[in-house]
Amino acid sequence: MIWVSWRQFRPQAIVAAAALAVIAVLLAATGPGIVSSYRSAGLATCHVNCGASASNFINGVGGLDQALFNATIVIGYLAPALIGIFYGAPLIAREFEAGTYRIAWNQSVTRARWTAIKLGLVGLVGVAAAGLLSLMVSWWANPIDQAAGLGGSASLQRLDPLVFNARGVAPLGYAAFAFAAGVTAGVLLRRTLPAMAITLVVFAAVQFAMPTLVRPHLLPPAHTTAPLNAQSAGISITGNPGSPPVIRVTGNFSKPGAWVLSDATITPSGAALTKPPAACLGPGQNAGPQSSAGGPGQCISALVDMHLRQYVAYQPASRFWPLQGIETGIYLILATGLGVVCGWQVRRKRP
Repeated sequence: MIWVSWRQFRPQAIVAAAALAVIAVLLAATGPGIVSSYRSAGLATCHVNCGASASNFINGVGGLDQALFNATIVIGYLAPALIGIFYGAPLIAREFEAGTYRIAWNQSVTRARWTAIKLGLVGLVGVAAAGLLSLMVSWWANPIDQAAGLGGSASLQRLDPLVFNARGVAPLGYAAFAFAAGVTAGVLLRRTLPAMAITLVVFAAVQFAMPTLVRPHLLPPAHTTAPLNAQSAGISITGNPGSPPVIRVTGNFSKPGAWVLSDATITPSGAALTKPPAACLGPGQNAGPQSSAGGPGQCISALVDMHLRQYVAYQPASRFWPLQGIETGIYLILATGLGVVCGWQVRRKRP
């Protein structure tokens, strides 16, 4: 049974191994250069006030290294989806389409064992491939991730949703869930191509919902409230004709590596600042501080007199691994549940 399952799955395994080998060669060839640049920038021994050096290092990452960094993020998103589409969806759906399940189910091997071996063998290979890919990418991108965590870039730090999915152990959970979703779709639909399409839609929907709706609440966010420095704040005033203008004042929040969930400017009473002071409005209600009647200086002075504060909710950089572990566990639980559904469906279907 194991030998038959391996023979059926061998082409996909060979393609995956070849792709991993190519990626490994590229990362191994360019990784030492990035590590050398990281050390030359003094970041290996820097612990405080490293923002300028980290920014210089990240800005110096270009050419092939920058292309590889972007490519690894894309691959990190695609790999679990491809495992679900090409490993999971055809696994049992192909048996139904070809009619070979009638032969398999009339042998000495029980349906439960037949399903368990197929899911276990192919699923473990898919999860192992995703884990190996994540390990290689995490090693290669570690200097860039560390520099971003030191204040070099707010958009490249590991907790950023774009980067988070391609790092650590989370890709193992993504791969397991995508594979189980593909197998389940194949068992229910009994057609390979529709199962592939459904797998892609379901996986994409879950991957969108997790960082936007679930991940911010997996751990209680940290909060900070500090006086707003209006002199260095960003000020914008917007509004449509016939509606009151709305002001947005953006303060400077400095927590290297943190994932900012919300950033609001509030008044001493705790209310959100939305109505601009008169000094910030020019002849037209929608004018910004640069066009205000008293000039930008009076607008800023008016904001200073309001004693504004900045209220920020965020996930600290130290929560990267706890969030990775919790999210991976959620996906593994979902994958296990789908595996149980597959086994139950196979057992109740008539040959």
